Parts: sequence; structure tokens; C-alpha cells
Amino acid sequence: MEQVAFIVWRESVEALLVVGILYTWLRASAEGRKGLPWLWGGVVAGLGLAVMLALVLLGISSWLSDEGQEWFQAIMALAACALVVQMVYWMKRHGSGLKRELEQGASQDVQSDNWWGLLVLVAIAVAREGSETVVFLYGTIMAGVAQGSAASLAWAGVLGFIAALLSFWLLQAGGKLITWRRFFKLTEILLLLLASALLVSGMDHLISLDVLPTLIDPVWDSSWLLDTQGGLGKVLADFAGYRAYPSLMQLIVWAMYWVGVYLLLRRAGVAARQGRLASASARV
Repeated sequence: MEQVAFIVWRESVEALLVVGILYTWLRASAEGRKGLPWLWGGVVAGLGLAVMLALVLLGISSWLSDEGQEWFQAIMALAACALVVQMVYWMKRHGSGLKRELEQGASQDVQSDNWWGLLVLVAIAVAREGSETVVFLYGTIMAGVAQGSAASLAWAGVLGFIAALLSFWLLQAGGKLITWRRFFKLTEILLLLLASALLVSGMDHLISLDVLPTLIDPVWDSSWLLDTQGGLGKVLADFAGYRAYPSLMQLIVWAMYWVGVYLLLRRAGVAARQGRLASASARV
């Protein structure tokens, strides 16, 4: 349940950031204010696309056999893991220039009176966050990382959105303790940990389908120290993919995941620095 609240909170803050940047920019001029209805139309269209994706996923799941369900759950868990890593990589590479890119795109649409272009820009931005949220949530719930009744999971989503509104207000207000840079850095770490849990869960399904060998199972038994049934062990299992009885295959893939993430984010950091230097040179 905590995972659902976290995902909704993080993705909602990012969507609010995009909409907030464009809303503030449009309100700054009389010409821009004409685009506000198109901005909200884009928000509605983006949310509609995300809802359609959720319905498609639910429909596909209901048609599958037991073995098909196992395959689908494995694919969704691994897809959600890949999307989390891709999103963190994209934000690390483009986050510092996000405001500038959005305002430049909106400026071109306003100058040419292309309000449909503005609507599409907003719809794509919101649909991206919404569809990521749908895939993350679906993969997390189907993989068994997030557990609970439908009502409790829905309530966790509502709480996550309320927390996002409060967080967005605090971040907009500014301050030394909570800044956008620190927010994204902290949530990047948590998202990557959650992605590792999704990866391990997807592997559990593939091992049960005899697609992957265990090699050695288990390598060790740490249940005496951290049991996954409750307490800190369960938190680590849900948020980082901890297993008290890990197989060698799980350990190998888990280690490869973190090495790959480190190299990918290092590359994103270098690209982001080069982009900032190029922008500074262009202004000079």
C-alpha cells in the first residue's frame, strides 16, 4: 500500500510541475491567457489517455489463462522496472532544462496562435506521467510488491495525490530544506530501489515458469536476521527486492541492475553538464 502512495505522490508532483510551469508562463501575458482553456483541455486529454491505458491493461489481464497471467505479471513487472529507470535517466539528463524547453514549445504555439499545438503539448506531458503511473501501479500490484484490498489501494492513491499537492505547494514556496533538486535526488533513489524490487519480482515469475534457472537456490538464509514477513525485512522486500532465501540468479541479475543503473546515470550526468555548458556558451 505504501508503494502505491509513493508512486502516485512522485508522479503527481512531476505532472503538477509541468502544468504549473505552463500555467504560470501563460498567465504572465494577455496573449498567453487565451491559451489557459487549451491548457486545461490538454490536462483532461492526457488523463483520459492514461485511463484508457488502464482499461486496456485490465481487459488484457481478464482474458488470460493462469499461465498467461503469470507471463503477463512478469512482463508488467519488468516493463515497470524499465520505465522507472528510463524516467530517472530522462529527468537527470533533462530536468534542469525542463522549464526552458516547455516554455519554448509553448511560446512557439502562442506566437503562431496554434492552440491545438499547446493542447497536444500538455496532453503528451500529462499522458506520459499518467501512463507511467498506470504501468508502475499495475506492475507493482500484479507483481505482489504492493498488497492490500482494492479499497485500501485506492485510498493509498488518494493520499498520495493529496501529499503531492502539499509537496508541490511547499516546493513552489521554496526554502533551504526542501528544494526541487533535493526532492528529485531523494525520490530518484527511492524509485530505483522500487525498480529493483520489481525486477526481482519479475524474475520470481520467470523462475516459476522455468524460463530462468536458479543456479543455486538458496545461496543463504538470512531470515533469522531479517524476515520478509514483517518489520524492516518486509519494507526492504517491498522497496528494494530483498529476499531472505535468494537464488544465485537473482543475486547476479540484481547486481547487474545496479551496475547498469550507475553507468547509465553517470552518462546522463555527463550529458546534462555538457548541455548546460552549451546553453551558457550560446547565451554568451
